[in-house]
Amino acid sequence: MSVLIFAELDEGKIRKSSQEAIFYGAQVAEKLGTQATAIVIGQADDSELASAGRFGAGKVLHAADAKLNEPNGMAYATAVAAAAQQEGSKVIVLAKSSLADAMTARLAGKLKAGLAANVIELPDLSNGFRVKSSIYTGKAFAYNDLKADVKILAIKKNTVSPVESEATAPVEAFNPSLSDADFVISVKSTEKASGDVLLPEADLVVSAGRGLKGPENWGIVEELANTLHAATACSKPVSDLDWRPHSEHVGQTGLKISPNLYIACGISGAIQHLAGVNSSKVIVVINKDPDAPFFKSADYGIVGDVFDVLPRLTKAVKAL
Repeated sequence: MSVLIFAELDEGKIRKSSQEAIFYGAQVAEKLGTQATAIVIGQADDSELASAGRFGAGKVLHAADAKLNEPNGMAYATAVAAAAQQEGSKVIVLAKSSLADAMTARLAGKLKAGLAANVIELPDLSNGFRVKSSIYTGKAFAYNDLKADVKILAIKKNTVSPVESEATAPVEAFNPSLSDADFVISVKSTEKASGDVLLPEADLVVSAGRGLKGPENWGIVEELANTLHAATACSKPVSDLDWRPHSEHVGQTGLKISPNLYIACGISGAIQHLAGVNSSKVIVVINKDPDAPFFKSADYGIVGDVFDVLPRLTKAVKAL
């Protein structure tokens, strides 16, 4: 028996959120007195697959069927279910993502498993199997007692801070049995957000709203983001006005993110925007209106004009 962790790939590399999932899964395995096994689906070289060992995986199952190169929630759920059955896994861990959301309910149905999403702590095994989840866009917590024989945990980004070792994991080929029914939904194309740092994976995010007054002024936001090696984001009105691409929209109807640092520039802080960012570990708000609602949710606030503050902040970061 082992704890099985689904490790998601991005252009042949294990995503940072999946590295966190592997580390989390390895800790769960230690509590249960067993080992952690990662399953990776898609094309990746052996050294990248073996790197899962640095985060605690005892071995890696690699499903390299060409039909699985494009992420497909139905087919991936079948593959992970087959791996769980082969390994006798009673706990399955994966990082919450758009692909995971498409997989988890199907996976739970196939395995008759209990499912907890947005998990933010290691399970409490003192009286059964209890996990803590973030709910209502981070405004509250739920404690889930999972009583099914098989348990699926979809962990929230930044739930753990992985500690890397020098270990590598042996890689085994894995060939799940797939049918035409697994591909009744097919992926025709994938459009990825541009930029050096992808927003859903970013630890640092610089975001801006209508306080920037127009798309021509976004250079000061991008310069700060580049200096910090951060991703850029925006409020819904900004994307609606086509000042920025919709892939950068964070909020209730956009992306939900959980970076270590979120810097909001010229954003008033409507509740719809907060719903997408209030899981950030640290929120810094820059706004010339001292009564902007966002300040109530900020860890740090700067009352000032973004056109004055951002260049000075960028200069200070460069000096460091």
